[in-house]
Amino acid sequence: MAYLYVPNGVNLENWRPSGSGSSYRAGETFAPVEHLKDHYQVLSGLNHENATNGNDGPGDHARGSATFLTGQRAKKTAGSDIELGISVDQVAANAAHDLTRFPSLELTTAGVRKSGNCDSGYSCAYQYNISWRSKTQPMTPEADPRAVFERLFGSGDLKERANSLGQRYASKRSLLDFVEEDARALHRHLGRNDRQKMDEYLTGVREIERQIEKVEALGLPSDPGVDAPQDRGSSHSEHMKLLMDMMVLAFKTDSTRISTFIMEREGSNRSLQEIGVSEGHHSLSHHQGKKSNLEKIAKIDRYYMEHFAYYLDKMNAVEDIDGKSLLHNSMIVYGSCIADGNRHNNDNIPVVLAGHGGGAFKAGRHVEVDGIPMSNLYMRMLKEFGLDERNFGDSNGILKKV
Repeated sequence: MAYLYVPNGVNLENWRPSGSGSSYRAGETFAPVEHLKDHYQVLSGLNHENATNGNDGPGDHARGSATFLTGQRAKKTAGSDIELGISVDQVAANAAHDLTRFPSLELTTAGVRKSGNCDSGYSCAYQYNISWRSKTQPMTPEADPRAVFERLFGSGDLKERANSLGQRYASKRSLLDFVEEDARALHRHLGRNDRQKMDEYLTGVREIERQIEKVEALGLPSDPGVDAPQDRGSSHSEHMKLLMDMMVLAFKTDSTRISTFIMEREGSNRSLQEIGVSEGHHSLSHHQGKKSNLEKIAKIDRYYMEHFAYYLDKMNAVEDIDGKSLLHNSMIVYGSCIADGNRHNNDNIPVVLAGHGGGAFKAGRHVEVDGIPMSNLYMRMLKEFGLDERNFGDSNGILKKV
């Protein structure tokens, strides 16, 4: 499973396909992935009702990020009392955590923020995170490709990695014994709110402990055969590609089977000078129907789609253990929780489902549904992942048409 998020909605005229089924005609935005048409489906008619404003007023970007993988409505607060719900990737990670060294991998090109007021009274935790371990705990994403590589495979050159990784886990184990004992002693003297924070801390400690146990049971990873990235690259484009390379390496080495990637945070006003767009993305997304603005949004949409094509090509080039490609054996969601950035609407959101789910999905089509929850797609993905969930988020069934 992989989930890739793009911000601020899209140019709908260039995104929307015409026709349905396998004979559909793709929108102009999809030109970069045309050669991969048999490996993905364009989905129309999926909604995220809990991202709408309801009675909560403004804050559409924070709500969009928060709802995208949870299907839940974020509690409107800029304080520490955040509340949302577990995300679909973490439901799968909880079920598969014994199979790989890491339950999941969370990546971002944006900074990391878990507190502060970011969007009209919503905590930055909602806007900078799409993966949630629980209703109060976001899964902090990593932006540094080198840090991701060293987390997965150790530091140093090819000969030094296995030794450095083993030493790291041994050091962590000796430290954890002290940390847990000290934290439990402190826990007895704390008030309710501080106990909640301490419980979250101890959950993180236990997760590290489980990782160590898995390494001891599964053994150290096979070396990926490549050097660690030296930096984040000199551009946003290079940064995205390096993180995508890390996603592919993590799947190739079976270090994890679940990943999320914030290609850029929701509400971002990044200007993309490298493609000739000097204005901020968020500012342009409030296009007011102006042709010049819409043309620049279309360029931005194509830019992100080019990088999605890069990722899919990489996945398609790797042979999995059964002789099929990683892309064939994967389920990959690409999209945004906002459809039109000018309206900030959360109905008929732009969604692509790539990969064949090991043969479970019928790729190469435009699939139209009639205004059903996005969570129904997640229910189907969880089913194909081997889970028998009764519900997820705001689901009211399982999307069978894909």
